Amino acid sequence: MLWSALLLPRRDETASPTDPALEALALWALQFTPRVAVADEAVVMELAASVRLFGGWRALRERVALEGAELGVGKMAWAPNSLAALALARAGLENGWRQPLGEVLDSLPMDTLSAVRPHRLTLAHIGCRTLGDVRRLPRGGVARRFDRSLLAALDQAYGRAPEGHRWIEVPERFEQRLELMFRVDDAAALMGGARRLLLSLCGWLAARHSGTTAFTLHWAHDAMRARSAGEGGCLTVHTAEPTRQIDHLGRLLAEHLARVSLLAPVGELRLCADEVLPLEEKSRSWLPDDDAGGEALPLVLERIAARLGPERVQRPVLREDHRPEAMCRWQSAAEALPRQSVASSALPQPGFILPVPLKLLVRDNRPCYQGVLHMLLGPQRVEGGWWDRDEANGQIRNVVRDYWVAQSAQAGVLWVFQTRLDEAPAWFLHGVFA
Repeated sequence: MLWSALLLPRRDETASPTDPALEALALWALQFTPRVAVADEAVVMELAASVRLFGGWRALRERVALEGAELGVGKMAWAPNSLAALALARAGLENGWRQPLGEVLDSLPMDTLSAVRPHRLTLAHIGCRTLGDVRRLPRGGVARRFDRSLLAALDQAYGRAPEGHRWIEVPERFEQRLELMFRVDDAAALMGGARRLLLSLCGWLAARHSGTTAFTLHWAHDAMRARSAGEGGCLTVHTAEPTRQIDHLGRLLAEHLARVSLLAPVGELRLCADEVLPLEEKSRSWLPDDDAGGEALPLVLERIAARLGPERVQRPVLREDHRPEAMCRWQSAAEALPRQSVASSALPQPGFILPVPLKLLVRDNRPCYQGVLHMLLGPQRVEGGWWDRDEANGQIRNVVRDYWVAQSAQAGVLWVFQTRLDEAPAWFLHGVFA
């Protein structure tokens, strides 16, 4: 068994499990293990089954310490059970896992164990200073003079009796508040508190094996504000794909906040997950080149779109349409990608499509483009578009065409078609093969 205890500063042993700071820390911890509980003023979690998943004890310890510090964790300890880990954290010692547990606990001050604290004055009068002193007292006398919870807690801390915990359950919806330590009048400075909320959000998403495509940061103005400023404001951030990467979500939120002007100082933040979707985990390659490419393209596009504006960064999206000019449309890179599919084709598709088909000359019933064209493959009839109406101009974009792959002595391989709806069928150049 491997337990970790995370202690927040300025909390006493009577802290409520519903303390917002403890709640936020417990939600964040759920990404490492489902066995998370609140014990007095600390959050404890059992991590034996998670060590290999997170790359070994050293890597797991470094991640817990790094992200925990951002959430305000003041002390952290590791031990074979939760009571021992909590006692070590209170004493300011970190590692009680690789050493004989009895020796480590015997040297700790006796009030590092919660069950001892109600009796510490009496125990001090009989000469007890450490947990080892309390443990060496006659068990019969301790049982008669003190309540049974003292002996039970000692047995559990020293590993002689099992522990019982009430595990934190993953809530169905994420909504968390954070009161700022001081009033903030610059939107960019809200990132300090917003990142703490994002860390809890990512932990909640990991526990649900999900990612978010939209989340909203709300802020409440200080009570001493102008009436025209209102009670607060909000900012919704969208992602094209479900994600729970804290660095990407943080950069994306920072880009949006850089364009916000606060109407009054802010004293409280609230973060909500608006859209949550299952996130499919992908197995990584064993080859070292798998991670050599840097940041993924969708993440880069989202950050650029947040900086320049959502309509200034576009990406192509495939559509189910047999007409080549309608097989693709452009949408904002910040919008979620729909499920993409494309109509099948019997002929090879060109790499480049002309925006407007170019009408070709015809000689002896043969189309010409930098010379007479020689037909290689075809025809393939493309027919449809009766549903595509331009009501403003009174047009129906219905087409009936026969496509061919043609060879030009000067221009190479081309994609041409012959119209069938017109009174006088004509030839057009529509694409060029790279």
